[in-house]
Amino acid sequence: MGWLAAGEGYEIALVDGKVAARSTSGRSAGKQLKTLPKALRDHPEVERLRRFADWLDRHAASCVAQVDAWMVSALPVPSAVLGEVWADEAWQAALRDLVVVGAVGEGPDATGFLRDVSEDGELRVVNLDGETVRMSAETVTFPHPVLLPDLAELRDFAVELGVAQKVEQIYRPTWDKPSDPNQRSSATSEFAGGRYPSRFALAARAESLGYRVSGGYAVHRIRSGGRMVEARVWIGEPHREDDSVTGGLSWSSGGRHLPLDKVDAVSWSEGMRMAAALYAGRTGER
Repeated sequence: MGWLAAGEGYEIALVDGKVAARSTSGRSAGKQLKTLPKALRDHPEVERLRRFADWLDRHAASCVAQVDAWMVSALPVPSAVLGEVWADEAWQAALRDLVVVGAVGEGPDATGFLRDVSEDGELRVVNLDGETVRMSAETVTFPHPVLLPDLAELRDFAVELGVAQKVEQIYRPTWDKPSDPNQRSSATSEFAGGRYPSRFALAARAESLGYRVSGGYAVHRIRSGGRMVEARVWIGEPHREDDSVTGGLSWSSGGRHLPLDKVDAVSWSEGMRMAAALYAGRTGER
């Protein structure tokens, strides 16, 4: 975005997401000012740019949220859609450097770090051999890290490439579901007992992390394996005024409790991630 006239002797523009000004006359003409002049603070053009900056922030956040949902659910995304949105800087930032997987049977180059997408949906990716290759597939997926068999190798390679993902994927904390039923039972209470000064503080922590609070639970909705799963952590009865502690973790689907052996790998990992994040914000020990 270029510089726009605002008031007499000034121009304004968005610089790093904030409204900046520069003088158009005198010895400092053309130089960006450190702060907005008082005469511009309530100027209509400044207010318009501020509102536009707020919209850009919301748009960027919605792009990240959508791509995160694609990853957690492993939904196939049409390559043509990626080609349409790639020109948008917010979409590009959310998608760039994610591990993308092409259709089954496309060969060894069907997995890599996404670097570019053409208008017609052809992807350019860096594969594990360090080669930039083209991927033509009708649909692609951005797998949840718990589903990536080469996760350790991808993490090491990402460090070499200097990968910085806007959507947390390969560095996302993961929990593998134990095979022993007794271990699974103990895992669901691993992060219980995290003490907060109030139920309000615990609920605020959950909401700040992007989780929903419903009744006495912090809830994470996960679309996985073609169904909607809810991971739930007990946070206490609403309107409590005394301290509160995190409770156990459970899963449900379609309003019914899910036995632990029916919880899929992604829902397990995401539920444990929520429970661990809530426990990490505690102010007292068990």
